[in-house]
Amino acid sequence: MFCDAGSGLRTIIAIHSTARGPAFGGCRVWSYASDADALRDALRLSHGMSLKNALAGLPFGGGKAVILKPVETPERASLFQAFGKRVDMLGGRYITAEDVGSTTDDMRAVQRNTAFVSGIPRDGSFGGDPSPKTAWGVFLAIDEAVRHVMKRPLDGVTVAVQGLGSVGMALCRHLHAAGARLKVSDLDQDRVRYAQSTFAAMPVDSDQILATPCDVLAPCALGGVLNASSVPRVAAAIVVGASNNQLLTPADGDALHARGVLYLPDFLVNAGGIISAAREYLGTGDEAEVMREIGMIRQRVAELLERSGGQAPFRVAQQWAEALVG
Repeated sequence: MFCDAGSGLRTIIAIHSTARGPAFGGCRVWSYASDADALRDALRLSHGMSLKNALAGLPFGGGKAVILKPVETPERASLFQAFGKRVDMLGGRYITAEDVGSTTDDMRAVQRNTAFVSGIPRDGSFGGDPSPKTAWGVFLAIDEAVRHVMKRPLDGVTVAVQGLGSVGMALCRHLHAAGARLKVSDLDQDRVRYAQSTFAAMPVDSDQILATPCDVLAPCALGGVLNASSVPRVAAAIVVGASNNQLLTPADGDALHARGVLYLPDFLVNAGGIISAAREYLGTGDEAEVMREIGMIRQRVAELLERSGGQAPFRVAQQWAEALVG
């Protein structure tokens, strides 16, 4: 753990693998119950980034940073400048970007002290907030899963979206445009009201959204929501969402599969954001090329479903990705 008394920074940078290239993954800002919880989250997230980057065909390994949210509101620019110094100390072994709790402005502050950062609008070139790209990839995965399981397009399909942050709200926009009926939940009721008025979404209590009857459940909040308590209550035929590490344990994925629920792993479907951030960092590709690359998520979903046969797709996807990690 890196600490900086002046800014209040307390951060953990986890590097899972550099076999494919520098470890690339965002910086999460969160209130953790303990340092051990923060470490556990960073390690799980960094492993997920290795799988995600490998399946997406990116020349990067997996890493992730977490900043333990200070009790007192910090001066954010100072906090992230201090974080940038810590990233720079690693000499390019880890490249950061925004994640839950961090923003484009935060990455600008990081950029003052290191070049190993992405997700920043850049004059005359591709770049910026990758969350809309994440949402688009998840939308494509949902559409492909519905066509595979339900043999129909999204028009009239009911999708329950848990979490209306930047990715969840953008996902709702795509789903609504495709004719899906939306159920939504978020702790921020202003976001729920916005989804109601803009997408004709039905609000659902946050403690009921995982169990609400629907065709597709899209977890777009935090990880670990699919667990021994929630999985028996899932009332969807398909689970495809944007949040990382949705399964608390692999056994929870097996339990979904045993119930006949198609679960597509997050590290496959939510790769749009890291594809965007990676191409920005590398300086390769324009908007159209990046969108075409994100569009390959649909093909990878189709390939995974073909590979899986009667096996749990998330197990097959993990084996596929681990083989590519090297």
